[in-house]
Order: sequence, then structure tokens, then C-alpha cells
Amino acid sequence: MPFKWALNPYRGCTHACEYCYARKYQRHLELGTGDDFSSIIFVKRNVADVLARELARPAWTRESVAIGTATDPYQPIEGHYRLTRSCIQALIAASTPFSIVTKGPMVLRDRDLLREATRGAGCRVYLSVPTVDEDAWARLEPGTAPPMQRLRAVGELAAAGIDAGVLMMPLVPGITTSRPLVARTLRAIAASGARYVGTNVAHLEDGVRQHFLAFLAREYPGLVDGYSRLYTRSYVPEGYAEQVKEMVAEINQGLRLEGVALARGPSPR
Repeated sequence: MPFKWALNPYRGCTHACEYCYARKYQRHLELGTGDDFSSIIFVKRNVADVLARELARPAWTRESVAIGTATDPYQPIEGHYRLTRSCIQALIAASTPFSIVTKGPMVLRDRDLLREATRGAGCRVYLSVPTVDEDAWARLEPGTAPPMQRLRAVGELAAAGIDAGVLMMPLVPGITTSRPLVARTLRAIAASGARYVGTNVAHLEDGVRQHFLAFLAREYPGLVDGYSRLYTRSYVPEGYAEQVKEMVAEINQGLRLEGVALARGPSPR
């Protein structure tokens, strides 16, 4: 993983992205990877208090904290509980840098804190926008805000002086990986005012793989056989992943978006 410390105020996610690697974690609670993941949300109500105590320890060296690595910190329930906002306040008070990954335009609510963090220890916000194709979005990410709404949020964050970019990931083979669609998505990202873009191909671990293959059988039955060959393990073959990344880099040459260095690990939800 490209980070050492992660923070997730919630467990489970109503965004219900079909490919989400965090679905597998529900099994630890004897819950399923399907509707249980997207309809049963665990709220860590004292997370900000615990975080503040941990950050106050003399041994804390103010390493960067990644917010939203397993479930979205700005899924709708955050509007009520405001736990992500409270955690950001604790990180700012402790002069600790952080990053955020989200599909939720609600992140704009906290731009006041994000500007304060930018002036202090630093922060970076990644909006996850795998594709601007509305059909693929509606099927793959049924509980999320429309892609263009997310890109508008990126633009507003960047205009406010916040370090904001896009993770065009995960790219889903056979659904969002065609060259014309990747080009259209990259052009929209560049037009949004994003400062950088990163990409990775979807990975499907045990538990998630079975869920996703069932989804394909319903929505894209013609892809099931191909996926069975492509995903003999959690990750696609390295050669395929490199081909996709090279295509993205080639298209991006004319757009000049900065790249994001990504480890071979879980893609954003």
C-alpha cells in the first residue's frame, strides 16, 4: 500500500460500487459481500476522540494519514454524523498531513478545513472518477453521485487552492477500458481543473470476485468467460495492466495532466 496509516470513520458503504474490494471485509462480521455491505453501515461514533488521543502521543511522528481507504468518508451518512469533519479537525490540530479519497461531492462542505490544512501540514484530495460514461456509472456505482458532479467538485476544490486531483480507477476491463471512452474521461478530467490523474485496473480478491462475476452475469453476460480467463488471480496479468496504463499515458500526452505514482494495490472504492 502507498501509505502506512489509514482512517475509516465508517464500515460498509451505501455507494454500493460493484467492484469494491472492501466488500470482503464484511465477512469478518459474518455479513455478506452483497446488500449487507451497502445497507448495513457501522458508525464509529467516538473515532475523532480516539484519533485525538493517538495523535497526542509523544511517539507520534506526524506521518501522513490516508482517509477513506476502505469505505467512503463522504458517503451520505456523513451529512448527519460529521465524523470525517471531526477527524480532519483533529489532524489539523495535531499538525498531521493527510489525504482523502472519495466519490462524494460532500467533500466541498469541508473546504474551509481543507484550506486550513493546505496552509498547515498539508492535504491532498482525490476524487475517484473511473469513467464519465453514464451507463457504466449507473451499473457499476449505483449509489454514487454522477461523474460530472464529482468533476465539478474537483474544479471547485482546485479553485479554492486545495491540492485536488482525480483517480480514474478502477478501470474495469471490457466496460470502461476502450480507448475512446478513456480519452473522453481524460478530457473531462483535464477540463475540470484537476491537477493530476492516477489509474489502475480493477483487482478482484476472493469474495469480491464471486460477487462481481454474479453482477457480470446479470448486467454483462458476454464478459463472464473473458473475466474467468483474465482473473485467474486477484490481479490481471502484469502485461495487460501495463498495456492499459500505456494507453492512458499516450492519451494524456496532449492533456498534460500530472501523473500519480500508485502502488499495485487496492483501487478506490
